[in-house]
Amino acid sequence: MEEKKHKIVSFGEVLWDIFPGEQRRIGGAPFNVVYHLSKMGLDVEMISSVGNDELGRELLQKIRSWQISTDHIQITDQYPTSTVVANVDENNDAHYDIIENVAWDFIETTSKDQNLVKNADALVFGTLAARNGKTKNTLFELLESGTYNVFDINLREPYYDINSINELLHKTHLAKFNKAELRMVLDFLSKEYQTEEDSIQYLQEKFGIREIIISKGSKGALYCRDNEFYLYPTIPVEVKDTVGSGDSFLAGFLSKRIGNEASAHEIMTQAVSLGAFITSQEGACPEYTLEDFIKFKDHHPVMALG
Repeated sequence: MEEKKHKIVSFGEVLWDIFPGEQRRIGGAPFNVVYHLSKMGLDVEMISSVGNDELGRELLQKIRSWQISTDHIQITDQYPTSTVVANVDENNDAHYDIIENVAWDFIETTSKDQNLVKNADALVFGTLAARNGKTKNTLFELLESGTYNVFDINLREPYYDINSINELLHKTHLAKFNKAELRMVLDFLSKEYQTEEDSIQYLQEKFGIREIIISKGSKGALYCRDNEFYLYPTIPVEVKDTVGSGDSFLAGFLSKRIGNEASAHEIMTQAVSLGAFITSQEGACPEYTLEDFIKFKDHHPVMALG
């Protein structure tokens, strides 16, 4: 009997990142997660929207060329396909001008999407999708159907507010923050920062979140579940750029976390390995095979820090 493939659904922005002096690249944090999960061999779906325009058609064609379904990406005549003007600074960090009133700001609620989420193993979403009331309402309806809601906080100024974050955290089973986002959310909640462990336990108790990940840049990543803490280092690589590194980390994490009896060590090893592998290449969605990643992982063993 063929083993069941586990399905993960991602919700929100799919777009063209436009970098200086380069061709367009497909981006959007939720889509980046889908791309890497597909590479890891999982069954994935993207819920989003593109315009009925040349950029939208090109985007859908590119996604299909990667053997990723576009069945749940809506097409609208009313709004254009999303574009983001990206600039990379001297530290290889990307900064984005995210154009508003684009197709994914107006994702419709459909029974097809609700059934998809209801039967999926996880629903991945971020803060940016809640910047517009239409897509925000659709997201909250889907979260009611979700059995394992994964919130990648991913704060992009000025497209978030504490009320939305508060509401979303109450619907979350797994939350991922970076260090800066953790402190920002604590500030929003008037909670004084003491330690990462104290902060995590506070958020878990306040919002009933069982699992929390803190990505710490060069200092690795911290994962907490059931009051157990797992700290793992960053794998040293030559950094090409950091675009999408957090998204690939999350995809690596979920590829072992969903539907497996994997240990925390196996889950975190996969996460930090995929994050490092993508950081050593250009772009959020570079071309690679699962065999390429496995070879990299085998050559970069990971040991827990604590």
